[in-house]
Amino acid sequence: MSATYDIILFGGDGDLSLRKLMPALYRGEVNQELDQDLRIITTAFGDSVNRDEYVANIQQWLEKQLPDRQFNPGHFKAFSRRITPVALDIVDPSKGWDELTKLINDSAHECIFYFAIPPSLFAKTCENLSAHELITDKSRVILEKPIGYDRASAEVINNAVGSYFPEDNIYRIDHYLGKETVQNLMVLRFSNYLFEHLWDAQSIDHVQISLAETVGLEGRASFYDKAGAVRDMVQNHLLQLLCLVAMEPASKMCAEVVRAEKIKVLKSLRPITGDDVFTNTVRGQYKAGVVNGKEQTGYLDELNDQLSKTETFVAIRAHIDNWRWAGVPFYLRTGKCLQKQYAEIAIQFKPVSHRVFRPEAGHMASNKLIVRLQPDENIQLQMMTKDLDHNDILLQKMNLNLNQGVPQQNADRDAYKRLLLDCLRGDSTLFIHRDEVDSSWAWLDPILEAWKNSDDKPCQYAAGTWGPTESDEMIEKDGFKWRNIKNLLGGA
Repeated sequence: MSATYDIILFGGDGDLSLRKLMPALYRGEVNQELDQDLRIITTAFGDSVNRDEYVANIQQWLEKQLPDRQFNPGHFKAFSRRITPVALDIVDPSKGWDELTKLINDSAHECIFYFAIPPSLFAKTCENLSAHELITDKSRVILEKPIGYDRASAEVINNAVGSYFPEDNIYRIDHYLGKETVQNLMVLRFSNYLFEHLWDAQSIDHVQISLAETVGLEGRASFYDKAGAVRDMVQNHLLQLLCLVAMEPASKMCAEVVRAEKIKVLKSLRPITGDDVFTNTVRGQYKAGVVNGKEQTGYLDELNDQLSKTETFVAIRAHIDNWRWAGVPFYLRTGKCLQKQYAEIAIQFKPVSHRVFRPEAGHMASNKLIVRLQPDENIQLQMMTKDLDHNDILLQKMNLNLNQGVPQQNADRDAYKRLLLDCLRGDSTLFIHRDEVDSSWAWLDPILEAWKNSDDKPCQYAAGTWGPTESDEMIEKDGFKWRNIKNLLGGA
């Protein structure tokens, strides 16, 4: 008989918990996907916490965060019964830990400890959990990014948590992996001969993976300036998406096998070191501009530090040195205060080897497979067809929609909900192994070190644009252009 779990949410009054985790758990309540007896015990910093006020605050956040008609007072009443907040000081074991211990011991349930707290507190939290004998051999822990700021610090964090929890019970979360469209990419590839037969350097010209944000610091100045775009987005989201595109077919879809194939990709990444760093990467920093019709202060002014060299934008040309991908460039790009918010994987196929139609028929565009992750999740295959409004053969692009017509706002498509339910079931397939963390940092550390030792400052770009022109120049030298989305509701 499988164990019943409670969720112990450290950082229960934080931004992540209120914006992402509580809506995800509430959707689990609505869909009747949570065990009937599951409890949600949250910790809040301070000497005391009023439960009624805490629950009312969660209700306000849910009403604000959820799309129209997804909030239901009846469902929330049932959901709120699960919630028990505890005032607790993570560092001081004399403040709140006895109350937490009593709450946990009042039930025979096992625990999932969710660390929605800074990584610097992971070790101390584990230490106090152990000191109060709250960790069993069935306890699980979910770790939020970032896992360290480089390879060495990541090793320290992983060793600290690993001294209390076995690796199989550690769930390092990346919510992008919980998106239905990302999982659909794997299904399309591994269950369709059409795609798998063409999924290599013989057919694919290049791959672009972009995660564009329109927001600036959003009150995260102290964190972001120590992290930057590489640590905040590349080390986790972008490299995980690259792995899913580039991995070899798994012998079976289980955590151990999928992770092994992703690690092979990371270990096959061509090192970018020395002078190669400055030809294969571009780092940028936004200056004042206009985003979505609103004035945006420049990063240095927003940070109030004119000397910071922290990158708010990065573009990387990567190569995977193995038989499948030899010679195919992978372009990774992410940035803040860009023109549009979107995330997508664009797989550009090679052009046909011979043109049979006369030049007057029009331009022959190469096929593209577009996997859009946000703001609208969908998959499109771009192909060439005849324009049926003319008797003569005139070529036009046509997008085949592969998103199965699922509404974007369907509650079932909550990535955090999917991953939380996976953890409750003990399925770690869509979570990250410590070897993946180590391999990604091993590849990125030389890039960060070269930037640190260089006198060059990040390239400037105006907020509301697509980043520095140097990024365009990098990809254009290879004969390509970035896919800069102008109309997110339009075609691929």
